[in-house]
Amino acid sequence: MATQPRTIGEWLSWAEKQYARRKVALGQVATTAHDEALYLLLRGLELPLDSKPAVLRRKTTPDENTRLGALFRRRLEEHVPAAYLTREAWLGEHRFYVDERVIIPRSYFLEIIPEQLPHWLPAKKPVKRAVDVCTGSGCLAILLAHQFPAAKIDAIELSPDAAAVAKFNIAAHHLTARVKLFHSDVFDAVPRVKYDLILSNPPYVPTRELRDLPAEFKNEPALALDGGRDGLDVIRKLLRQSRDRLQPHGIVVLEVGGLRLAMDRAFPELDLHWLHTADGEDCVCLVQAHRLQTWRG
Repeated sequence: MATQPRTIGEWLSWAEKQYARRKVALGQVATTAHDEALYLLLRGLELPLDSKPAVLRRKTTPDENTRLGALFRRRLEEHVPAAYLTREAWLGEHRFYVDERVIIPRSYFLEIIPEQLPHWLPAKKPVKRAVDVCTGSGCLAILLAHQFPAAKIDAIELSPDAAAVAKFNIAAHHLTARVKLFHSDVFDAVPRVKYDLILSNPPYVPTRELRDLPAEFKNEPALALDGGRDGLDVIRKLLRQSRDRLQPHGIVVLEVGGLRLAMDRAFPELDLHWLHTADGEDCVCLVQAHRLQTWRG
């Protein structure tokens, strides 16, 4: 850099310009260069994430400048996702450990689970059992455990590497007694129990689209992204296997990215209900048990 930044504010201004110049992809940790760069600055300097605006006037030492320079080189030149640099990701107030073995947590379920799911479940019948399929870091299983404190939660993951991260996070959230982890391809190796709620943010990117993803997203495990030729491979299997896994009042809820049209075309008999999200993406669908029971898919 031509002129060494001398304060956190100058570092932030420099970083925002570099994000734009180098066409850095966002969306894994924050949606704006300002927010992600500020996050990296605060984490890189071991300062609280809720620091007051006055922190921008704080001068940086030569050692800190060296540290920040190395951090932003990895982010800007190597396109390493910010969460892999800090080894953490947040969903609301909940912090999760992450590394290159898992997809970085980012999900509409953060708003869907507390705000909408209770309206689709019997008011006088507490959730006793729920499952997160393709759990990755374990984040959604943990959110379910916090939302339904009386429920037993299963977490299913095919990748042994990702399952190791999920196991760590489950323990870190003190939920080992309530969240049980299974190594399985969807429900193949999971005992036959009936769930009130089956939830999943499965791999849904069509294989042909993987090569066009930004470098940051290519750094994530392909297994967590690749949904097969049309993006629906895992979803088809999950829906078929869910028929025998739901309570009569149960629901399946799936986050499927840009596959809304493809889902409606592939599963018209399921009468998919698309849940509204604050940003209008509306990419989470819900299926009721009775629809699955009569489905011939």
